[in-house]
Amino acid sequence: MFKIIRLALAGAFASTAAVAGSVAFIAPVVPEMIVEEPGSMGGSGLWLIPLLLLALVFLVTQKDEPSNYT
Repeated sequence: MFKIIRLALAGAFASTAAVAGSVAFIAPVVPEMIVEEPGSMGGSGLWLIPLLLLALVFLVTQKDEPSNYT
């Protein structure tokens, strides 16, 4: 009877050690955040402002000549 109890206790202790998990602790790795700075005038439509200014200067500097078409 005692032999069966001892075998049952040995089996219980062996199974808890097998299910407990690994002995080594592996620390979780935190992902590194990389922030990329946006370009000075890339993709946001800011390139239109100098283009419009050039077109405005071009239109203002044009001579207003009367047309001879009637």
